[in-house]
Amino acid sequence: MSRTVLMLPGDGIGPEIVSEAEKVLHKVNDQFSLGLRFESGLVGGAAIDETDSPLPDETLEKATRADAILLGAVGGPKWDSLPMAKRPEKGLLGLRSNLELFANLRPAILYPQLASASSLKPEVVSGLDIMIVRELTGGIYFGQPRGVRELESGERQGYNTYAYTESEIRRIGRVAFEAAQQRGKKLCSVDKANVLEVTVLWREIMNDLCREYPDVELSHMYVDNAAMQLVRAPKQFDVIVTGNMFGDILSDEAAMLTGSIGMLPSASLNSEKQGMYEPCHGSAPDIAGQGIANPLATILSAAMMLRYSLNEEKAAEAIEAAVSNVLDQGLRTADIMSEGAKKVSTREMGEAVLAAL
Repeated sequence: MSRTVLMLPGDGIGPEIVSEAEKVLHKVNDQFSLGLRFESGLVGGAAIDETDSPLPDETLEKATRADAILLGAVGGPKWDSLPMAKRPEKGLLGLRSNLELFANLRPAILYPQLASASSLKPEVVSGLDIMIVRELTGGIYFGQPRGVRELESGERQGYNTYAYTESEIRRIGRVAFEAAQQRGKKLCSVDKANVLEVTVLWREIMNDLCREYPDVELSHMYVDNAAMQLVRAPKQFDVIVTGNMFGDILSDEAAMLTGSIGMLPSASLNSEKQGMYEPCHGSAPDIAGQGIANPLATILSAAMMLRYSLNEEKAAEAIEAAVSNVLDQGLRTADIMSEGAKKVSTREMGEAVLAAL
């Protein structure tokens, strides 16, 4: 039976990196007889330029029907002056909320070939393999009421609401516990329960869920300490689960432990395992069109898509092995370049992965 993958290149370097990932997907589609069909759509700034909307109805309809979505990146200074409701990022948030993509999986894996690229000492990060599970559709980014108001004093005040329901906490908690079961059976829940009531509830629910997963060791950590520990001793973590805002910050910090955010994929899933997959880096408009962007995070996102939404583990492993192969060959884009390596372009890196497949 045919399954549909929606390609959303987006803005900046998005079209360049998605193009290389699409070639890889076509290759494994043929190699493993996956029966995938591909569609494309507009989102973000590219959609604004064409349709005056960051998330056109046509794109949302295609996304709703698709089995999985591969996204490049959205945003750039070209659209910074637009009202908040018209910003490119609203297209991304709209996809997450409309498809109920509540679970964000962000692995932070240090490839041994890139140990010297990390800003931390090799002995601190060598062998690093962390999975951050971030709640994606609740918390302070979506809470109501929100806005900017004028107080009686005449002074303006900005305000946002940080809120989570018990059911929202339970469903992300289950994803995290199940991820820990498949890995090292250690789960660290990150909160700020010493000052935020919403995370007091978060901690209570995590403790309650723990009874259902007796094989998983649950620990708790305040977010400020977690930020410090990720730099001090990151290998103490296996799976981290946390809310939207804390996860946004900690996952970027963890990404840099690996040497380059250009190497890291991500998955955003709903309860039906329909997912949107994207590299952790942004649209990088300053290098767009120069052919120097690293496509490996997008290619690895395609591998995650095959694993989590399409249940094609062998094809996913083939892509990941091909990426490791090209790193063994000493091929590097500018962001991961090291002494003695061979610098290659975006297209050349994509072609090398195809050859390795």
